[in-house]
Amino acid sequence: MRSSNRPDRRRRDVLIALGTGALAGTAGCLDTGGDGGADAADDGNETNHSAREEGPYARVYEETVDSVVLVQTDAGGGTGFVHDGSLITNQHITRGQSTVSVQFSRNDWREASLIGEDAYADLAVLEAELPDYAGSISLLEDQPAVGTEVVALGNPFGLESSVSAGIVSGVNRSLRSPTGVTIPDAIQTDTAINPGNSGGPLVTLDGVVAGVISAGGGDNIGFAVSAALARRVVPALAETGSYDHPYLGVNALAISPEIAAANDLPDPAGVYIHEVAPDGPTADVLQGSTGTANDAPTGGDVLVTLADSAIETPSQLSSVLAIELSPDDEVDATIRRDGGERSIELPVGTRPQ
Repeated sequence: MRSSNRPDRRRRDVLIALGTGALAGTAGCLDTGGDGGADAADDGNETNHSAREEGPYARVYEETVDSVVLVQTDAGGGTGFVHDGSLITNQHITRGQSTVSVQFSRNDWREASLIGEDAYADLAVLEAELPDYAGSISLLEDQPAVGTEVVALGNPFGLESSVSAGIVSGVNRSLRSPTGVTIPDAIQTDTAINPGNSGGPLVTLDGVVAGVISAGGGDNIGFAVSAALARRVVPALAETGSYDHPYLGVNALAISPEIAAANDLPDPAGVYIHEVAPDGPTADVLQGSTGTANDAPTGGDVLVTLADSAIETPSQLSSVLAIELSPDDEVDATIRRDGGERSIELPVGTRPQ
């Protein structure tokens, strides 16, 4: 377990590393009162200055900040970053505006055109003339491990080119976006995230994007759209302007002790299928609740596995669906029904817009 003062110490170290020039300027105004003392102080400052410049937070900041932009819209501002020749930001920032203004780290302003956006992933892709110094930042291919150190780059409260540090606190979260939809496979972080950070990159110390910052929840809890989801959605937005999300048409619940008792379930494995959309792709395959017992729903299927993945929570079900499956797939699944377990095939549809 991390000590309670580690986040403060880490953020202090980031500020020291990135503020070397300001600190050196202040130190230069000091009168040490003697040549010997001045020489000793200079030697020490040179050593510490070098160590700070080589720190991991300063290094990843310098490697990535030129690829991060301030996004200015009629309704406010946020952040974006360069990826594969375009700019990625949040859909709740663009909200259908055909053009926005973006400012790069060296005060270069550009007009950017919206070429695609998706509310269900809270992602948008912008096209702009990119400065030569603004290179592409890669998206992480694998899910980051909980505990991975990350930094958030962006413009909190309009403070340009800011950075804060933290860790990945959780994965497979369901995130309620500012537009009211639930985003699957989100990343939770304790990195300081404030208004203006939205749309910016949550970057590992290797300089790779682990997620696209979407919301800050306060109390050291923030969220980002996972790089895994962005890797699926962004290319489609760049090419066609939209993305078709896979869809099962079910409302799944975690199996509480009450649901387990009401349905005679021997263990809490799987998720409980509470509702099945009558016009959804699994309407003729899965069964939702048919009654209640002691205020708990009864009669619904329990989904145990999907596409060779054990399903333990509704958030995990959403992540597997969003990251591993595509519309028109037929996938293997295991369910429990009427006290027995059976293997079935589930058709995957396209989420209604």
